[in-house]
Amino acid sequence: MSVTRHFSDTRTDEGRVRVLVRAGQVVVEAEGPGWRHHSVHPDLADATLELAWLPALSARLYGAVMQEIERQLRLNRAAGGFGDTDLPGAA
Repeated sequence: MSVTRHFSDTRTDEGRVRVLVRAGQVVVEAEGPGWRHHSVHPDLADATLELAWLPALSARLYGAVMQEIERQLRLNRAAGGFGDTDLPGAA
C-alpha cells in the first residue's frame, strides 16, 4: 500500500501549491484562477524546477512555495524526522 505524505501546502490570493510525497516520488498539485497542474517527479529538485517553468504560476507564489518548502525541511530536520536527505532522489 502506498502512503501519501503531505509535505507542504502554500496558498496565496494567486493560487495554491501542494507538495506531497508518495511511493518514492514527489507529487505537485497546483491551481489558480483558470488553471490547474498535476505532476509527479523523482525528487524535490525536479518538482521545484517544474514549478519554476509553469507559465501560470506567478513569481510571488513560487517564492512563497520555496519559502514554505525550506521551512518544512528545517522543521522536519529539527524534529529528527523527514528531512531533505529523506526526500526521493535527494543526496
